[in-house]
Amino acid sequence: MATGTGKTLASAAVIKLFLRTGNANRILFLVDRIELENQAWKNLVRTLKNDYTCVIYKENRDDWRKAEIVVSTVQSLSVNNKYRSLFSPTDFDLIISDEAHRSISGNSRAVFEYFVGYKLGLTATPRDYLKKIDPEKISKQDPREWERRQLLDSYVTFGCASGNPTFRYSLVDGVNDGFLVNPVVVDARTEITTQLLSDFGYSVLVENEEGELEEKIFFQKDFEKKFFSEKTNRILCKTFLENAIRDPLSDEIGKSIIFCVSQNHASKITQVLNIFADSLFPGKYNSDFAVQVTSIIPDAQQFSISFANNNLSGHTRALDGYLSSKTRVCVTVGMMTTGYDCEDILNLCLMRPIFSPTDFIQIKGRGTRRYTFLHMIKEGGHMEEYKEEKGTFKLFDFFATCEYFEEKFNYDEVLELPPTGAGTGNGDGGGITIDEFESIKPDPLSFYIESRVGPDGMKIDRKFYDQFEETVKNDDTVRQHYEKGDMRAAEEYIRENLFDKPEEFFNLEKLRKSVQLDRRLRLWEILEKAFGDIERFKSKDELLDEELDKFVSIHKPDASHILRIRDFFKAYVTDNKIRDIIEKKEYNRLATNPKVTIADLEDLEEWRNVIPEYVKDYVPLNTFL
Repeated sequence: MATGTGKTLASAAVIKLFLRTGNANRILFLVDRIELENQAWKNLVRTLKNDYTCVIYKENRDDWRKAEIVVSTVQSLSVNNKYRSLFSPTDFDLIISDEAHRSISGNSRAVFEYFVGYKLGLTATPRDYLKKIDPEKISKQDPREWERRQLLDSYVTFGCASGNPTFRYSLVDGVNDGFLVNPVVVDARTEITTQLLSDFGYSVLVENEEGELEEKIFFQKDFEKKFFSEKTNRILCKTFLENAIRDPLSDEIGKSIIFCVSQNHASKITQVLNIFADSLFPGKYNSDFAVQVTSIIPDAQQFSISFANNNLSGHTRALDGYLSSKTRVCVTVGMMTTGYDCEDILNLCLMRPIFSPTDFIQIKGRGTRRYTFLHMIKEGGHMEEYKEEKGTFKLFDFFATCEYFEEKFNYDEVLELPPTGAGTGNGDGGGITIDEFESIKPDPLSFYIESRVGPDGMKIDRKFYDQFEETVKNDDTVRQHYEKGDMRAAEEYIRENLFDKPEEFFNLEKLRKSVQLDRRLRLWEILEKAFGDIERFKSKDELLDEELDKFVSIHKPDASHILRIRDFFKAYVTDNKIRDIIEKKEYNRLATNPKVTIADLEDLEEWRNVIPEYVKDYVPLNTFL
């Protein structure tokens, strides 16, 4: 389920069902970060406190058995294999893994597998390590790689070996149903980052050990690793501050998270932001406008919790009595990506390139939650309520990440296995021992464009159709019907056996949205594309042109009428109001119609009767709705 669509609430419903029916006596809820532990506990208590007791394990080590629900980080149980001495394999009848794409990897997997109860995995980004590989070939070449792929694959772990999760509710679904919001993407590039992003890279001349000038080429992946530019960092921060969405009630910079390359980079950005804030908002902040939240910072986990609770560095001074954090920006690397719940985030900023679709989806998800900004003021003896709804958020993309995932990323590539021993690290990066270059060249902004993401989402959110096409192609029954030419049987089989099932809830409307088609999608078209008989789905306009060409070839109107016939034909096919007017002969209603006027109808002469009769007999109107 997409970030912000209620995975913990769904878990609470499952927990209640298991406990109430006697299928479980005690449940273990596993998370992989401290801030998620507290967050999960609060949400479960809020929902289940009237029926069951929920505790955090490390705070109730001596009396956890009194509770029906135990919440713990994986790390608390895995250090020195504590889980083996602390628990029996049968102590928990249901084990829920939050952010399962992370909490079943590395050493954490042993904790998860130790208990014998039912297993439920929750994630917005399941990992498919078995996609597009030949099992026979890999298992013969390297049995250990085959075993690791099976262990790390989310679908196999949770009994969904087909590659389809038990249930899915996507970001596109959440936006269309009004539960989530899409971002406004800010694509901004400086002169240097534009070159770093290009195929040719950023070229500089540096002096080698022999004292000779030598060309060095740097690319986006080198930023703040091999290539350093203080001027670039400053212009990125300045652009962010000048264009960030403001809090609708206090008019401060809206609460924001900035994602950096490394801990050193996060430290630089935090310092630059605080210097800018002191200049732009004198007296309002005390070097706490921005706070670094990475693993080397003491109490960093608590900082992220306080930011979500709106009391990091205390409460805002911009509006008396307004519940919002004084700190406006958290600067991190990887600590606030997965599962972090802070609904009033208004700006996300990528000051680093991202190449993992999982990371990108998780980061983008930090801003998608809806929120109501609320402030109560006592006026004239009664309370006045001021509130504003969060309608969007800004995603500052300084390294063309959105463009990469829309145009360049290969969604069918085989996933590389993480290094052996990789667990649930904090993603903060480390040092490097390779040649470095620091630029002192001024780096002005050269490109800035804002674009609102539509209801159909980004390409990374629209992979739903590809999964259905793969399901159709791999179904022997569908293939047999199609190859025999029995399209009706194939369609009936799909409707009965593949549509609206708990595995995926495929249906034509969801598939249409997934491929961003501006008309109804017909099932036989999906079959033709899946089996390679058509390359793509034609748009509404393309199909209209085809139908018009058929009409013209049959009736052969003279050239003087062609333009009027074309306009009337298309309007009649696509507009039910116009069809209703013509069929009922209520021509006076055309006086206010922008598509067809009374004069147009008169100029058509006999064609105003011929076209409606032809359309009724030969044009499938449902296609154009």
